Amino acid sequence: MTEPTLAPPLEPLPGDWRRALAVVAHPDDLEYGCSAAVAVWTDAGREVAYVLATRGEAGIDTLPPDECAPLREREQRASAAVVGVSEVEFLDHRDGVVEYGTALRRDIAAAIRRHRPELVVTLGHREEVLGGTYWNTPDHVAVGRATLDAVADAGNRWIFPELAEKGLQPWNGVRWVAVGGSDTPTHAVDVTDGLERGIRSLLEHRTYIEVLTDQDPEEYARSLLVPYAEATGERFGGRPAVAFQVFAR
Repeated sequence: MTEPTLAPPLEPLPGDWRRALAVVAHPDDLEYGCSAAVAVWTDAGREVAYVLATRGEAGIDTLPPDECAPLREREQRASAAVVGVSEVEFLDHRDGVVEYGTALRRDIAAAIRRHRPELVVTLGHREEVLGGTYWNTPDHVAVGRATLDAVADAGNRWIFPELAEKGLQPWNGVRWVAVGGSDTPTHAVDVTDGLERGIRSLLEHRTYIEVLTDQDPEEYARSLLVPYAEATGERFGGRPAVAFQVFAR
């Protein structure tokens, strides 16, 4: 009988950068794992900003969008603050129907030019199933793919020249794109010192969590984040970790 192939160890995510920009579709997307890594980065003095394509206004069935959007924005800002992030921007695309295309690429490229990061973080851009369990949403796929494309757009003065006319000069300084939620991760971040704050950051989305599950919110958060970090750690020297697929540029 053929022995199963063991997954290779994960490499440490490159650390020689000062600014990161995380681009995702919805409030709470980053809190399902990535925020623990963000806590580690901000502790080390690095700058991290968040850009969200939507305000998550279609995420709570019992709340109409005009009431849901400001609530979810407040929860996202509080969540970001837990892990040391003060800059949170919303692009105001419609939740649930985000379309991949030039409008989305332009908005993300503009954000990259504003923040001028060396590292860009996003979520699964091609996986239909996340972690072998959860069906990925069209919004995640659209935003993830557009972010990868917008990194190149941000550095090309002839793509979206109207951005330069608004004072957003090309930025070709992104060195890596780190994709969370990938089924083929290559790198990881040790979150020994960030996991508890990652859990607390997810708990700031309490209204949303209470709609998702009858489970106690803290039990829910721990039951998701701790096993994931421990399982990732099996490929990272036994330390709790968050995994990314890293594309170098």
